[in-house]
Amino acid sequence: MSYTVERRTVLKSATAAGVATALAGCAGGGGSEADARVGVLQPATGDLGNLGAPIQDAGALPGVQLADTDYEIDIRREDTETTPEVGIERAQALADAGYPSITGAASSGVTIAAAEDVFFEEEVVGISPASTAPSITGMNPDYLLRTVPSDALQSQASAQVAFEDEGLETASTMHVNNDYGQGLNDAFIDEFENLGGEVITTEAFEKEQPSYATLLSTVLADSPDVLFVIGYPASGEQIFRDFYENYDSEETTVLVSDGLQENDLPGNVDNPMSNVIGTSPAAVGPGRETFNQLFQDEYGSDPSVFTAQAYDATAVHILAQLRADELTGPAVSEQIREVANPGGEVIQPDTLADGLEMAENGEEIQYQGASSTVEFDENGDSVISTFEVFDFNEDGYSVIEEIEI
Repeated sequence: MSYTVERRTVLKSATAAGVATALAGCAGGGGSEADARVGVLQPATGDLGNLGAPIQDAGALPGVQLADTDYEIDIRREDTETTPEVGIERAQALADAGYPSITGAASSGVTIAAAEDVFFEEEVVGISPASTAPSITGMNPDYLLRTVPSDALQSQASAQVAFEDEGLETASTMHVNNDYGQGLNDAFIDEFENLGGEVITTEAFEKEQPSYATLLSTVLADSPDVLFVIGYPASGEQIFRDFYENYDSEETTVLVSDGLQENDLPGNVDNPMSNVIGTSPAAVGPGRETFNQLFQDEYGSDPSVFTAQAYDATAVHILAQLRADELTGPAVSEQIREVANPGGEVIQPDTLADGLEMAENGEEIQYQGASSTVEFDENGDSVISTFEVFDFNEDGYSVIEEIEI
């Protein structure tokens, strides 16, 4: 078998054409002889670059793992730069190159834009491992699914941690001004108030601004018990620098979303961030330990948030493509739930290679992955909804507990 990975070298201009380079296996573009072809559409740069690079690595990992089988798996990476415009461009490049499946994107705004302009129009199946906006639910469940739970559920976890577990009764929120930020913000407010809490102030912010001091003064003016910050690492670094320069961390608990679960954050803001807690989708699948070891062996680091979900998305794509009659989006779409939802012999990360021939032969299989048992409902959403609660210290973040919603 020859395993091909293409990584698009991104130029500074969002409209510039990239240069494709074969990183492993046979050279070239991974032509029509491939048995499965999956595009990995994730941010290696931009506001989500710190989180997106390992997600991209995880999305390509099944191709590495299956390199010694008799099947040719063609994986092509594309960098969205965390912007809808570039995401659309790179998704279109994958569609034009004949990739019927895409693992992506990460940012909900990028995923929605790519889905509306490319996935649905070109009939390419997208599975996002990280886009959590509630507005994605049911957009087009044949061509847009996700291995991560909706923020309609994460909002419940966040509100429960703040109000019930921490006893925080008043809150203010600040959120990145996009689909992800607005969706999680609105859902959190509903859940927090349903529990009996009061939301005092809510403000949106633009990504990667030079200062957030004025915005912080607005949301903290009435001394809420907790400030909920919904954003990404690049913006988060500046937000927390401004926070620790101007406020007493002992007086205000800060709650953060999954987009800020980043190990380098305390070091980058030069503060242990001991007053910060957060929630994020947990990786609780039966194949979690196998995936963790595969990731560490290949990339020399521990998996991070959304990486297990990315691995699972690509694994499902590969199995569905092998079970399909042809490598087209409509044919693959018909097989996604056939290889993932309950029924048939269980295939997990440690037996993924065995599942290839079974899928090709049309046998009944059920993929159970690293992030969860990977089951999609009629809206394309993940059925499993387990979240981890984490806090920070000078070395990064630590998981405190897992809660199921």
